[in-house]
Amino acid sequence: MSQIEGVSLAGADTQLSAVRAGDADTAARRALWGSALGYAMDGFDLLILGFMLTAISKDLHLTQPQAASLVTGTLVGAVVGGFIFGMLSDRLGRVRVLTWSIVLFAVFTGLCALAQGYWDLLTYRAIAGVGLGGEFGIGMALVAEAWPPAKRARATSYVGLGWQFGVLTAALVTPILLPLIGWRGMFALGVFPAVVAYVIRRKLHEPDVFMAHKAKTADAGSSLRALVADRETTRISLGVIILCSVQNFGYYGIMIWLPNYLSTRFGYGLTQSAVWTAVTIAGMALGIFLFGHAADRFGRRPAFLTYMLGAAIMVLVYSQLTGATALLIGGAVMGFFVNGMLGGYGALMSELYPTAARATAQNVFFNIGRAVAGFGPLVVGIVSAAYGFPTAIAGLALLYILDIVALLALIPERRGADLV
Repeated sequence: MSQIEGVSLAGADTQLSAVRAGDADTAARRALWGSALGYAMDGFDLLILGFMLTAISKDLHLTQPQAASLVTGTLVGAVVGGFIFGMLSDRLGRVRVLTWSIVLFAVFTGLCALAQGYWDLLTYRAIAGVGLGGEFGIGMALVAEAWPPAKRARATSYVGLGWQFGVLTAALVTPILLPLIGWRGMFALGVFPAVVAYVIRRKLHEPDVFMAHKAKTADAGSSLRALVADRETTRISLGVIILCSVQNFGYYGIMIWLPNYLSTRFGYGLTQSAVWTAVTIAGMALGIFLFGHAADRFGRRPAFLTYMLGAAIMVLVYSQLTGATALLIGGAVMGFFVNGMLGGYGALMSELYPTAARATAQNVFFNIGRAVAGFGPLVVGIVSAAYGFPTAIAGLALLYILDIVALLALIPERRGADLV
């Protein structure tokens, strides 16, 4: 081979490598955008439910426990969906099953607009929750497998930011649209983001990590069994369940009742409550963004520990605030720590479990946390009725202490580990 031919071949190899790298980057970005958009839709749906509970209760003559159970039913349905769609995703593929979950969620969110009473609305919410249950775990697994290890936590944290974008959108548009189109119209709107997400996901492809696993493994066996395969894995799974339960319990316990608390305690109207909620959500978004970068740089455990301590302190501080400005600033700081940890679960669980059970682990454990969290609004409501909302919020500090113990005792550090 001549020197010129050698240079030409080397140049061709370099160009081919660049093309492949570009294709990989494009696929990774599409996976991120598709997963984040779907998660944004979930956040939008759940927060508008919190804003609409009063209007729904008045129209359908619901009691306070019945209204709270609409949230509980949605989150319990998510647990069922987490199991079903997580196992299907590990066996059939991330993208295909993610599409199924979004369609189910969209259809039954739209049917909520047609509800005539408590029981049919509860049924629609529960089935919509089944579809919602597939979103988090599959999207996180898809992104974790598509991005390089050095950027894995920040990439999955961006998916978490999708949720905050949806929640923030709900906080801003609900005060404008709810008086115009009513709660039925708001549910009907939940169908349109699903259509957009479905179109985007048609351009997604399965990650190379998953395809390589499928190529060499004819039968992966039970992905559920893999979550308790041995003593060490069982111990890790217990720790992850505790972390996900505390994360979701604190988030839903605060966010579902925050607008109601601001309204009854300080006389805020819907617009004022929405502004205060939006500021809290902005703090959460910043917390998620910085968590991903911190977890990539310093490790998963140090990042989680810092945020757990911050959450325990801030819920105590927030429970004592009374001034308007203090509540505004305190809500943002509390949100930074309480929900900032959402930025780390995708990377954490992706590194703790193999490809054969990765989406199952993400979906099952996070949605078990959602099921526990389904009782958060109910518990906060009961404690608030007896002792006041500040006492109910302060009690959440004990949960974050439990979180810290579970992290230190049960969860290993596997930052940047190769996905197998």
